Amino acid sequence: MDPKALSKYRPFPAIPLADRTWPDKSIIRTPIWCSVDLRDGNQALPQPMSIEEKLEFFDLLVKIGFKEIEIGFPSAADTEFNFCRRLIEENRIPVDVTIQVLVQTREQLIRRSFEAIKGAKRAIVHIYNSTSPLQREITFSGASRESIRQIALDGANLVKELVPTIPETEVVLQYSPESFSDTELDFSLECCNGVIDIWQPSPEKKMIINLPDTVQWATPNVHADMIEWMSRNLNRRDSVVLSLHTHNDRGTGVAATELGLMAGADRVEGTLFGNGERTGNLDIVTVALNMNSHGIPTGLNFSELNEIRLQYEKFTRLTVPERQPYGGELVFTAFSGSHQDAIKKGLDRRRKETGADWEIPWGVPYLTIDPQDIGRSYEALIRINSQSGKGGVAYVLDREHGFDLPKTMHPQVGKRIYDLADERGRELEIDEIREAFFEYFVNVETHLKVVEYELIHNPSGGDVRCKAKISIDGEMHEIDGDGNGPINSFVHALEKIGQKDFKIADYRSHAVRGGSDASAAAYVQLQHEDGRLLWGSGVDSSIEMAGLKALVTGWNLLR
Repeated sequence: MDPKALSKYRPFPAIPLADRTWPDKSIIRTPIWCSVDLRDGNQALPQPMSIEEKLEFFDLLVKIGFKEIEIGFPSAADTEFNFCRRLIEENRIPVDVTIQVLVQTREQLIRRSFEAIKGAKRAIVHIYNSTSPLQREITFSGASRESIRQIALDGANLVKELVPTIPETEVVLQYSPESFSDTELDFSLECCNGVIDIWQPSPEKKMIINLPDTVQWATPNVHADMIEWMSRNLNRRDSVVLSLHTHNDRGTGVAATELGLMAGADRVEGTLFGNGERTGNLDIVTVALNMNSHGIPTGLNFSELNEIRLQYEKFTRLTVPERQPYGGELVFTAFSGSHQDAIKKGLDRRRKETGADWEIPWGVPYLTIDPQDIGRSYEALIRINSQSGKGGVAYVLDREHGFDLPKTMHPQVGKRIYDLADERGRELEIDEIREAFFEYFVNVETHLKVVEYELIHNPSGGDVRCKAKISIDGEMHEIDGDGNGPINSFVHALEKIGQKDFKIADYRSHAVRGGSDASAAAYVQLQHEDGRLLWGSGVDSSIEMAGLKALVTGWNLLR
C-alpha cells in the first residue's frame, strides 16, 4: 500500500476491560452449533442454490450432526419461503433439529416469517437491525441512537405478539445488533437489554443474543474483550444463550471465534469451509476439528470430509482451496524432503506401537490429526517433486507399490527420482515414480546380461553350482561357479573370468505387497574396490532369481 494512503486509516480503539479473564480460559466444552450455509452461504453465491439443491444440502447438514440450521430469509423471496414450507409440509425436519429464519425488524417481513414457520415443531426467529455509527450515519441518513434502538424494541414487541398465533410451534427468540463489531459497546448493550426486557427469557426458556463480527475491524483479542464485556453486562445472563457470528475480513474468523468462546460465548454460527459474503464466514469445519484435535467431542461428524467437500462443491459451485485447513486437497501432503522423512518415521513408529489405535496418543510430526479420522488415506500424504527427499520416495514406493527399500538405499534412489522431477519441472505421478525406479534400479542389464542360468543342487547338501551364459557388452561367455547359494556361486563364476571387482556388503529380500504371481524383490549392496557403495534391485517370481538380478543390477550400476 502506498504510504500516503495510510493516512486514511485509524487503529481500532481498545476495549476498557482491565480485568479481562478470557486469556486464562481454555476451550473445554463444545458450543451449540448453528449452520448458516443455507442463508449466509447461499446469498454469497454467484448462482444461488435451487430449492432441490437446498433440500439436499439440508439433508447433508443433518447428517453431519447440526441441530440448529438457519434455512434462509423466507420473507425476502418466494424461493426462500417455499423452501421453508417444503421442509415443514414434507416432514423433512428431524425431531431433534431446529430450523432458524432470519428477518429484519420490519413489520411485514416479521409477519411473513411467522407464516413461513407455521407448523414446524420448533423454530428460531432471528430478528436484527443495524446499529453501528457508519450504518446510522450512511445507511439510515443520520438516524439517532434512540431511533435505532426503537426499531429493535418495536420488532421485539411484534414478535412477542405473534408467538401465541402459532401455538403448535415452539418459537425460540434471537436478536442481533448487526454490525456489533463496530458498534459502541454501551449502545449494543442498550439494544440487547431492551429486547431481553421485552422477551423476558428464563433459565427454562432461554433466548439467544447473537453478537455478529459482521465486518472484522480489529484483532481477535479485541473481539474477545467485546464478548466478555457484553457477557458480564447483559440482563438475565443465565437466561441468555450468547452466540457468535464471525466473518473473515482480516483472515482471523477462526481465531476470533475461539477467543470468543473463551470469553464466555455459548453458541457459534458459521458455514462449511467458510463460505459467505466478502472473505467469508467462520469455517465451522476448522473450529470443530481444532477441538477434536484436543480430544473435545463436538457432536459434528466430519469422518468423511472428502465426500462432504465434494457435496459442498456440487451445491455451491465453489471450490475448496487446496490449502484450506483439514478439507483442502493438499493439507496432508508433504513435498519437502525433511517433512516427508519425519512423517514416514512417525507413521512407522506408530505402526510398531501396541494397543488399539484410539488408545495410542497421536504424535506424528507435521500432522495435527490422523488423516484417517476424517476419511483421508495415508496414500496421498507424500508426493514427489524437486523439493522432495530420500524418505519421501521410499515412502511412496513402500505404501503405493509394495517395495520396502533398505534404509541405506533411500539416498541413492531418492536423489535420482527427485532429480528427474527437477528435470521435468513438475510433480511426479505415483506410477511415474515406479517406472523410474524400475528403469534405473531394477533388473538393469546395460552391460552384463544373463542369457541362461542353471542352478545345480548337491544331493548330499552343502554348496550349489551355477552354470550360466552371459553377455558382457555383447560378448558371450559361458561361466560356472560353486557357492553356498545362487548369488554366491554366481559371484565365484564372475571371479573366474576376471569380472569380480566388488564384494557383497548387504542383502535383503521380501515379497512385494500387491505384486502379481507372488513377486519377490531383492536388494544387493555392492562395495567396489575403489570404495563406492551402491544398491541394485531385482524383481522376479522366484526369490532366488530376484537376488541374482539384484546382483547383476548392482554390477551394471558400478560401471
